[in-house]
Amino acid sequence: MTDVVERLLDGAVDLHVHPYPSPFPRRMDAAEAAQRAADAGMRAIVVKSHHHDTAMDVAALREHGIAASGIDVFGGIALNTQVGGLNPHAVNLCLAMGGKIVWFPTIASPKHIEHHREHPQLKFPQLAVDLIPEEPIDVFASGDGKLRPEVHAILKMIADADAVLASGHMPAPSIIAVFAAAKEHGVRRMIVNHPNFVIEATKDEVRRLAELGATIEHSLCMYDEESSFHNWQIDTLVDWIRWVGPERSSLGSDLGQAGNPFPADSFRKICSRLLEAGMTEREVRTIVADNPARLLGVNG
Repeated sequence: MTDVVERLLDGAVDLHVHPYPSPFPRRMDAAEAAQRAADAGMRAIVVKSHHHDTAMDVAALREHGIAASGIDVFGGIALNTQVGGLNPHAVNLCLAMGGKIVWFPTIASPKHIEHHREHPQLKFPQLAVDLIPEEPIDVFASGDGKLRPEVHAILKMIADADAVLASGHMPAPSIIAVFAAAKEHGVRRMIVNHPNFVIEATKDEVRRLAELGATIEHSLCMYDEESSFHNWQIDTLVDWIRWVGPERSSLGSDLGQAGNPFPADSFRKICSRLLEAGMTEREVRTIVADNPARLLGVNG
C-alpha cells in the first residue's frame, strides 16, 4: 500500500496550504511547505492566508527556498476585512504579482461569523495577536438581492487572468449566485471549499455548483484524527466524492497550523484510507493530482 500511495502522490497538487506568516499559529513557512511537498513528490502547492495576499510571500521567498524546492508554488488572496473585503484593487495587485486563487470571504463571511457564534466549539485556531474583530462581508447589495458591483469587477479580473475562483466560507446560495455570475463573465476555474464545514451546503446545492463547472474540494484535515479539525470518518468523504463524482472532486490539505500534521503526511494517510474504502487508484489520482493540476493550469 505504501508504494501505491507514494505513486499516487507523485505529481499531486495541494491547493490549500496554510503557512506562516499569519495571525494564527503556524507550523511552517511557504519555503518549508514547498520543500516538504517536493520531498513527497508533489508538483505544486498554493499557500493561503485568511488575512493577507500570499502572492507577496511567494515572491519574497522565491529565491530564499521556494525555487530550490523545484516545484510550482503560488499564492492568492482571501477577500476578508484585512484586505478591504471585496476590494478590486487588492485582487488586481495579487493577480498581477502571480496570484492564482481568489477566495471569496472566509472568516469574514456572514455564514462563518454566524456559525462561529452559534458553535463555539468550532475547531478554528485562536489568534496569536490581537486583531479588530471581522466585520461581515456580504456579496449582495443591500435590499435588492443583486450582487455588488465590486463582485462583478473582481470576477472579470479572475476571468481575464484565467485564475481560480474559490468559494471561501460563504453560504451556499451566495456561492451559487457568485459562481453563476462568474460563468457569465467567462471564469473557467472554480472551486468550492469544504462544503460540509461552515458552509453546510446540501448535496443538491453541491451538485448544482458542480453543474456550474465547479470542482468540490474536501479538506484532508477534517478526516485525519490527528488534526484539530477532525470532524468525520472516511466514509463521509467517500460519500461526498461518490455524490458528485471523482471527476468533479479534489482534495486539499487545509493544513499548516501549529500542532497539526504536515500536509504530505495527511495526504498519505487519507489516500490510503480512500483505497481501503474501495476507491480505485485511478479515482484517487484524479482527485489529488489531475483535477487540482487542471484548475491551476499546470497539467500540461
